[in-house]
Parts: sequence; C-alpha cells; structure tokens
Amino acid sequence: MLTATAYSLAVVLDLFVVLIGARFLLAPRPSAAGYGVPAKEDGDAAYLTIKGLRDTTFGIMGLALLAFAGAHAEAWFMLVVAIAPFGDTLIVLRHGGSRATAFGVHFATAIVVLLSAALLFAV
Repeated sequence: MLTATAYSLAVVLDLFVVLIGARFLLAPRPSAAGYGVPAKEDGDAAYLTIKGLRDTTFGIMGLALLAFAGAHAEAWFMLVVAIAPFGDTLIVLRHGGSRATAFGVHFATAIVVLLSAALLFAV
C-alpha cells in the first residue's frame, strides 16, 4: 500500500508540474496571474517562457527518474526540487502577490513535495 501511494503521489506531482509548464508555454499571461504575480503587458514574455520550460523539464525529469532509476532517486529529486515552490512562495510575497496564493498554493505544494520525498524514501 505504501509503495503504491508513494509512486502514485510522485507521478501525480510530476504530471502536474508538466501541465503547469505547458500552460505557461501556451497561455503565459493567465498562468502568471494564477502563479500569484501578474505579468506586465510590455515585457515579461521571455521569463514566462523560461518558467514554462523549467516546470516542464522538472516534471519530465521526475517521471524519468521514477521510471528508470527508482523510488530512492525520485525521493532525492523531490527533496531538492522542493526548493522551487519554497522559492516561489517568497517570490509571490516579495512582489506584491497575495499571502493566500503564496501559502495556499506554493508553500502547500512544497510541503506535499516533501511528503512525497518522505514516502519515497520509506519505500
């Protein structure tokens, strides 16, 4: 049961990050608003694309690690990649985004990613 839960949560998180990245690549401005810091009309296009590529890459890397290297490698990946949503929390707070988005989306995501890492280490 623990193994199925650990793998399922990791796959869901990895796919979710791929979808977030794809959304940033396909609809960057609405995605930025959902992130918590709306994009400026005249200048953030490259940074939004970078965010989309970063997230897509993280998600695909997580899926590849899980498939080809196993739970232990994915656990280390999740532990390290949790830095991103913790950083996103600070970015949203620092740039005038709402506390609800910072903590309810980004900080909560970081906690779930750390939980996923703990479950994978336990497998």
